[in-house]
Amino acid sequence: MKKTYVIDLDGTMYRGNQIIQSAKKFIDALNERNEKFYFLTNNAKRTKKQNVEHMERMGFQGIKEEQFFTSSMAAAIYAKEHYTGKNAYYIGQDGLKEALMEQGFVITEHDVDFVFVGLDTTGTYEKYSKALSFLLDHAILIGTNDDRLLAQPDGFSIGNGSIVAMYEYATKQVSPKIGKPHSPILESALKYMKKEKNEVILVGDNLETDILLGVNCGVETVFVTTGVHTRNDVERLQIHPDCIVDSLEELL
Repeated sequence: MKKTYVIDLDGTMYRGNQIIQSAKKFIDALNERNEKFYFLTNNAKRTKKQNVEHMERMGFQGIKEEQFFTSSMAAAIYAKEHYTGKNAYYIGQDGLKEALMEQGFVITEHDVDFVFVGLDTTGTYEKYSKALSFLLDHAILIGTNDDRLLAQPDGFSIGNGSIVAMYEYATKQVSPKIGKPHSPILESALKYMKKEKNEVILVGDNLETDILLGVNCGVETVFVTTGVHTRNDVERLQIHPDCIVDSLEELL
């Protein structure tokens, strides 16, 4: 059975705004072969349209909005399925707002039922403090994902998980674990893609998120060493992918 690639973005397709050329060749080949593939990302910032535009600006071609499933989408679905209440305040950007509205949440600062926390590169102390006030007034904390770091062209930046951990410490709440490596994002993504676990291969650069998700859920994995982790980290972390490549071209 030919499996469908489910591919990470940051560190796998690009680093920040810098394309990974071998990733472009990989995507070009999949498109030429008319093979289906999807992107599964913990990055909650962008809408589906913005994800397409971001990749096109770097030089990718043949990318469609319906190929993206994000931790924002998974978080909105999870909250809708597991809790009551519709009023939401969010720390995040357009991608999180879009996902919340698609699931019927009302974005408001009144009678707040939920505070959703996604990566916000424009976040301010005042905005973080406002969110805290809602959480201390019994709103439920929902973090989209718990990535500690994000790969950038010149190193790393703070990941959303570090912000979620700040709120957990401040409020003594514990956010549900939704993004990679936790199963809710995969369960929602598989429904979205209309696929079963044995029909997909998870591809990513982060052993603690992309690869551990596959290990935890019994899904085949490919680890590519273009982002957060290296081959040496496999033994250090004791997270073992099914396949290790230094370039996605090796999969062609």
